Amino acid sequence: MFLCIGICSGNAQQPTMLTGTVSMVPKSFYGTWRVTSQRVEQNADIFKEKSLDIWNLSRTGDVITLYNMFNGAKAEINVENSDDSHVIFTKYGKNNKKKLTDRADIYIDGDTFSGYDYIKIDTYVNGKIVKTQSAKYKIKGEKIGGGITTE
Repeated sequence: MFLCIGICSGNAQQPTMLTGTVSMVPKSFYGTWRVTSQRVEQNADIFKEKSLDIWNLSRTGDVITLYNMFNGAKAEINVENSDDSHVIFTKYGKNNKKKLTDRADIYIDGDTFSGYDYIKIDTYVNGKIVKTQSAKYKIKGEKIGGGITTE
């Protein structure tokens, strides 16, 4: 994210996990995915040009957990919108004076998905934003584990 969990460079600590309410999400969304990302826009040089990650997406009650097997990062995410093939989810994190917003907007087609990941890092001083760094990535995923459900 698929996020800044795998595509921001530098020595940033992992953001605190947050929980949220989950409405309808396609069952085919859950499982293990091979995810590639290619940067298409940025306003700062802190973002990698491209990345390859493995995401494991699972759900317990109203919480969806994204676990990146390549780097061990874990996030609990809030699903904003979903239908039979379209999912939008956002992860927030805070580290000292920085706030991360990571929003993925994807379309699922069986065992693949495609879409965009939008990352924004705001830096605060005395409670005011003094710098915003952002990037947009084209992302593609291929399901490599977990059952495909067509219900």
